[in-house]
Amino acid sequence: MTEDVRAAKAYLSKTKSKDGLNLYDHLSTVLCRVLDERPSDPVNIFEELSLEAKRERFQPQARPLHTQEAAPRVAAAAAREETLVKDVQKITAEQGDGEEEEMEDAVPNIMELARYFEDGGIGLGKEESFRIFLALRRLTKDKPVSSVRFWGKMFGTKNDYLIAEAEPREGEDNEEEDLDPGTSDVTAEPDVTPGDDVDSTGEPAVKAFKQPPVIPREEIGEGSNKKIYFVCKEPGDEWIRLPLVTPAQIVAARQIKKFFTGDLDTKIVSYPPFPGTEKNYLRAQIARISASTQISPAGFFQFPESEDDGEEDEVHDSVEINPDFEGLSSAELTESLGGWVHHARFLLPQGRCEWFNTMPDTENDFEDEDEDGTSSRNSEQPAEEPEPEVGPPLLTPLSEDNKIGGLSAWTVHMSSVLVPRYGVAIVHSNLWPGAHAFGIGRKYENIYVGFGQKYNIETFSPAVPPPAQDEFQCGPGTTEVADPTPEEEEKARAAKEEGGSDAEEEDGDDDQDEEDD
Repeated sequence: MTEDVRAAKAYLSKTKSKDGLNLYDHLSTVLCRVLDERPSDPVNIFEELSLEAKRERFQPQARPLHTQEAAPRVAAAAAREETLVKDVQKITAEQGDGEEEEMEDAVPNIMELARYFEDGGIGLGKEESFRIFLALRRLTKDKPVSSVRFWGKMFGTKNDYLIAEAEPREGEDNEEEDLDPGTSDVTAEPDVTPGDDVDSTGEPAVKAFKQPPVIPREEIGEGSNKKIYFVCKEPGDEWIRLPLVTPAQIVAARQIKKFFTGDLDTKIVSYPPFPGTEKNYLRAQIARISASTQISPAGFFQFPESEDDGEEDEVHDSVEINPDFEGLSSAELTESLGGWVHHARFLLPQGRCEWFNTMPDTENDFEDEDEDGTSSRNSEQPAEEPEPEVGPPLLTPLSEDNKIGGLSAWTVHMSSVLVPRYGVAIVHSNLWPGAHAFGIGRKYENIYVGFGQKYNIETFSPAVPPPAQDEFQCGPGTTEVADPTPEEEEKARAAKEEGGSDAEEEDGDDDQDEEDD
């Protein structure tokens, strides 16, 4: 019996857990506690006593509070935001009362506008909106702009673009980045003399190719370049100004579809070839989206008064805020699309807002005077005058926009159906998914959040390359022939010598005749 007890005790003492506790010691601890406390129902609380005994023996491993370092991307974002906040605090502290009011007028209340968009299910979140608000305030301090607003966010495959639309400050030298190779508006004229129909041999001359005239871009403050745009990847990064857009870039952007990468210097590989890099393509897409989706409540803008008011054919190229506009309710703005109008100029197929005549003025050059005073006409007849391109005028209602496959180009609704009295009118573009606007009373705003791609009814198909050029016309002087054999060369040489001797005899006869005379 004694040996059995010793064997059992040895076994219980030998079996240990991961923390070094054996069953014999654990049972001894629990039983001693039962004998000391003498509970009324030790059987029912035995498991609880055992758990408490284990908990008392548990010693957590000592660890410092911060053992894991923050990820590099998180640390960089935190440092960037800290710098942004400090910069804005410094700007605010250095400003007087007048400068602070001027900055408040230059930057709209992004948080208030974000709340209205959030009511319609649109927006970037309160935290990101606040960071963008701070970044715009710093932009007005660092760049020569008089006003700025948040245009929107363009998604990319690697990084996104935050876009700010600004009004250039008057009197400042708004220098522009140099155009990329291939985007210049100046093209060398081919060295061709007009009227040369034959060459020196008397055969018809092959006319050199004349490159079509290059359509110049619109200057800052006009047409597609009325505003200037800045982009950055994250709030707190440096704002980079985009170059002015050219008509060639707008025309090429209409023929291709490319997702943005987030790198402004990325080369655009496409057909037809795009004249520029991703920053030029981004600027072209901004111009297209702005021209189609910048809308406002009817009556908010009006045409400026001029001396030519009342003429039917007058074309307005600008608008101004109507001081007598009292605002429209959300119900009036959602009743029909007629309550909204376009306040941005239409982009013509030429790639400009103002049509440019590519035909030179040939009225004085077509008819020339000779030295003797007689008039003569050039051999080349002037080409037919092109028909000017015309787009819809400013402040055109949305109800007059072209439909998309039988559907309306816009969708308008109330932000709240349950409480329409406090709702906001929300408008979505079906032609450019991601373009939205809200309106309530005298307040409205536009925003774009998307990939920068236009909706197509049919599946997009890239343009087909042109057919291959015809082969060079072969003739006796260009066709390759087989080399002559030695016998053929001997015959040709003999015929040449015989022909030479005959020519000498004829020359001798001619000389003899002259002497006789």
